[in-house]
Amino acid sequence: MRQEPAPFTRYLRTHRHRDHLVLELLGEIDIAAAAEIGPYLDRVTADPGARIVIDLRSVDFFDCSGLRLLYRARRRVLDHGGRLHLVCTRPLILRILRITGLSRLLPPHPTPDAALDTAGTASGTS
Repeated sequence: MRQEPAPFTRYLRTHRHRDHLVLELLGEIDIAAAAEIGPYLDRVTADPGARIVIDLRSVDFFDCSGLRLLYRARRRVLDHGGRLHLVCTRPLILRILRITGLSRLLPPHPTPDAALDTAGTASGTS
């Protein structure tokens, strides 16, 4: 996987963890944040075999723009033979994921390690 430099944005921090690129989303994920995060997310999810963790633990607000980011990332990773994991512990965001059905497609985990240790629950494994 090629390494793309992360954009300068207050909504996104990136780092490597256990051979995965972790995208830590921060603050309020709304239409403005999605506009900043989206192009970078598109670049990294286009890599063949991309191994990505999206971490929502530092998100305070999450609307349909955030849902679109997650769904698009999942679809692009699957299309390129990669794996996508989701980390989320916020009750309101977990509720949104459950109500919209996205939690069935992209099961949330409490930590990156839990996500990577749980076989068969990554998007792209079935």
